[in-house]
Amino acid sequence: MVDASQIKEHLMVHAKGMGSMEGSPGVHIGTVDRVEGGKYIRLTQNDSHDGRCHWFPLDWVESVNNEAIYLNKRAEEAMSQLIDQPPADM
Repeated sequence: MVDASQIKEHLMVHAKGMGSMEGSPGVHIGTVDRVEGGKYIRLTQNDSHDGRCHWFPLDWVESVNNEAIYLNKRAEEAMSQLIDQPPADM
């Protein structure tokens, strides 16, 4: 599991699949706003497909570098499983 301290504000989030953004592999699904409760990553609403904030569990993260977070899920799966409101167990 990735250490939450590696997750920084404004990192791009990429899921597995065809596509890239700025040379990064995978499909861009959002931008990190912050880590909440040590368990979830909140995505910014400005880079959201519907203009709202979304969350996903930290255990979706496969790896992190200085530019992006890479998820262990395919883009379609990740997008369909994003959480639309603050998780109750934060």
